[in-house]
Amino acid sequence: MPGIATLKANSNANIDATITEISAPREVSTSRGPSRVADATLQDETGTITLTLWGDDIAKYSVGQKVRITDGWVKDFRGKLQVSMGRSGKIATI
Repeated sequence: MPGIATLKANSNANIDATITEISAPREVSTSRGPSRVADATLQDETGTITLTLWGDDIAKYSVGQKVRITDGWVKDFRGKLQVSMGRSGKIATI
């Protein structure tokens, strides 16, 4: 499985990584109405990236868990790469 260092903006992400940090959830307004979001830091042997967790996913994961992201979406947000699940992405503990 490719590492975090190989990820590029506007492309799919398939990675295995460990959650090293999760921010406090915050309320945001979206086109679908209010929602909660938190930022998780993922790390593997090649680097780190921010994972955006929405709604119920925030409580599903904790620091120290190893996760596999399949078909996630990488974007450039304020100059930093981050990965989200997009429409077809999946996240699972491994």
